[in-house]
Amino acid sequence: MSDYDFDLFVIGGGSGGVRCARIAAGHGARVGIAEDTYWGGTCVNVGCVPKKIMVQASEYGQLSRDSHGFGWSGPAPQHDWSVLIAHKTEEIDRLNGVYRRMLGDSGVKLFDAHASFVDAHTLDVGGTRVTAERIVIATGGVPAVDADVEGAELGIVSDAAFYLPALPQRILMVGGGYIGVEFAGIFAGLGASVDVVYRAELPLRGFDQDLRERLATGMEETGVRLHPGETVTKVEAVGDARRVTLSSGKQIETDLVFFATGRVPRTDKLGLERAGVVLDRWGSIMVDAENQTNQPHVFAIGDVCNKLNLTPVALAEGHHLADRLFGRGKPRDWSFDPVATAVFSNPGLATVGPTEAEAAARAPVDIYTSSFTPMRLVMAKRPRKTFMKLIVDQASQRVIGAHMLGDDVAEMMQGIAVAITAGATKQDFDRTIGIHPTGAEEFVTMRSRTRVSGERIAAE
Repeated sequence: MSDYDFDLFVIGGGSGGVRCARIAAGHGARVGIAEDTYWGGTCVNVGCVPKKIMVQASEYGQLSRDSHGFGWSGPAPQHDWSVLIAHKTEEIDRLNGVYRRMLGDSGVKLFDAHASFVDAHTLDVGGTRVTAERIVIATGGVPAVDADVEGAELGIVSDAAFYLPALPQRILMVGGGYIGVEFAGIFAGLGASVDVVYRAELPLRGFDQDLRERLATGMEETGVRLHPGETVTKVEAVGDARRVTLSSGKQIETDLVFFATGRVPRTDKLGLERAGVVLDRWGSIMVDAENQTNQPHVFAIGDVCNKLNLTPVALAEGHHLADRLFGRGKPRDWSFDPVATAVFSNPGLATVGPTEAEAAARAPVDIYTSSFTPMRLVMAKRPRKTFMKLIVDQASQRVIGAHMLGDDVAEMMQGIAVAITAGATKQDFDRTIGIHPTGAEEFVTMRSRTRVSGERIAAE
């Protein structure tokens, strides 16, 4: 037993912090954890969980229209936004309780309070001072708003979107990243008129070019209006509406301006300077491969480090750290390269491994693609195509990347990620028997190369 109040204290009750605290307590450590907003963090409360619920809600209108091709008929269903928000909130409240119970059942001491450093080993937790031998910072991030936009205070960020009292008829999204394209699909699917403004030529900077091009086309097919190469310079109130001025001088009148221009690490008000913890120039906590800061007893996990800002990554980091610090055996091994991810846009996309451009810059690669209309959409007479792509290292024939746009992509890509993590070759994919009839079988039936590196050798 140390002379400290706790062997480990975790600042932040999000997914990563809760996992770290719970696993450490399971190893016998005396653990405390503080959360000043909501247990479960961004993902559970104002992120991936409620957003996925809203994505699913937005899909039913189109599914109803698609059903006519299968013989169904009748009036189109009407959506009630207030019912969706109420049921969403009920589910989030339930999950809050689950997180609290998991921690309590593990023997972790919970503090519903803000925690900040007093010195290297002392924290002020809601006015009470506690000491800890080791401290983990897991405070996540918060939505960012461009302070250079005149009238930015007249818009909202993603946190507020989950509690809107009614669905606005006209919405302007600012930003073409994850949040921007996902909420554009949600609002359009629920019947709103949606504009998306972003500074790049295509949405989702950093994703594979083929996916970005097809996503832009697919979004426009759903009625979303895209404004690439533009930024917002001014937002004005016009009665209850908003007039938005773009960098080109174009003006758009809308009912809601939604800023989806990224997130920043939540490191303010932690007193990090009193502990000597170093930040980078973006305000992220600097850590090494083991999530250790420049102070040997202080660690940081999840979005506050700004490495791979994904909930499963934060969970893995928290679990690994608790095992390493307090477990008696070898810490559980995790693969952080590659990491699969999905964007729940409309159409949706999923990816694992490098983009074609990234892979081709390292070594020669073979590119295999497939584009087809899924059976359900053929029957519905909706001409949306699914697109699949494999990136194969020429020398080893290992499949190093996979990218997909279309229906059920996230569910398919998880299995492909296992194969790629395990080092499967293109020949392993080829000799795998497909499940017929499915879209997923296309991943094991691609026989003809589309390109070598960046050079096209055949039409898709």
